Amino acid sequence: MPTKKIFLSLDIQEIAVELLQNEGFEVRVWREERPMTQVELIAEAKKHNALLCTSIDQIDATFLNECKHLDIISQYAAGYNNIDIAEATRLGIPIGNAPGAMNDATADTAFGLMIAVSRKMFYLHKTIEKGEWGYFKPKANLGIELKNKTLGIFGLGRIGMEMAKRCKGAYDMHIIYHNRTPNKEAEKLLHARWVSFEALLAQSDVLSVHSVLSEDTKSIFNKAAFDQMKPSAIFINTSRGGVHHEADLIKALQNNKIWGAGLDVTNPEPMASDNPLLFMENVAVLPHIGSATIEARTEMARLAAMNIIAFYKYHKVPNIVNAEVMII
Repeated sequence: MPTKKIFLSLDIQEIAVELLQNEGFEVRVWREERPMTQVELIAEAKKHNALLCTSIDQIDATFLNECKHLDIISQYAAGYNNIDIAEATRLGIPIGNAPGAMNDATADTAFGLMIAVSRKMFYLHKTIEKGEWGYFKPKANLGIELKNKTLGIFGLGRIGMEMAKRCKGAYDMHIIYHNRTPNKEAEKLLHARWVSFEALLAQSDVLSVHSVLSEDTKSIFNKAAFDQMKPSAIFINTSRGGVHHEADLIKALQNNKIWGAGLDVTNPEPMASDNPLLFMENVAVLPHIGSATIEARTEMARLAAMNIIAFYKYHKVPNIVNAEVMII
């Protein structure tokens, strides 16, 4: 059988290349210091049997129909809103992902943003850089404490669970959540309580978003949602920028509808350097680094590669999004 050719659309951790090459695959990696255009990605994919892509790649209907010869597409990420899953399924292309690898790393990011916002850390650091560290003012630079506050989680899955554990352990926070289905493990372990979306908005002192981006969740945190939150509430989003409506978030902060916000994701990405959020006292923004640890990114690469290896060796994909295409 001819050697299968695998294309990696970005220069990820070498463990992926090593695993694939050790199994006899021919591997080519895009190593330029810029993302591929879709035209370039299509051209390369046409020369290969399988694609290992990233969440910045546009795997839409156009790409899929141009590259319907692909045996499998495996994504170096847990999320896959950049992929037209319905079209891939129609074409019979299995889509793999890398769930679980970044649970701790992303939860740490959400937890860190929560603390940074509550104490205005990013903003106050900038005052030092600008030479504005003056004399002691008892009423200035006041933050808020988190102990015994209520943490609301929108999308209490694996990452949300880790965030809840951190908040419960560090600050004995009360956990409420809103999911499509109840999380019995969280209810038993953390005494978490399912509430309606409206109750989540009204009761949360910190509201942390850990949901997927879908038609149901797109811009769900908009003006109407922020208007229902406490004026003392902190909004955290480490999932996808499209889950919140950024213009509405800016206005909510400017109008004191909520107290602060911590974002690892924005809409669009990258964020413009003159975005008002970057200059607000109660806001902390990071450049989408939730999974940026050595451990998480290494595991993401391993899982993405193993999807391809298992597909060719055993006709199984360990982490598959559209399992129906594998039914013989």
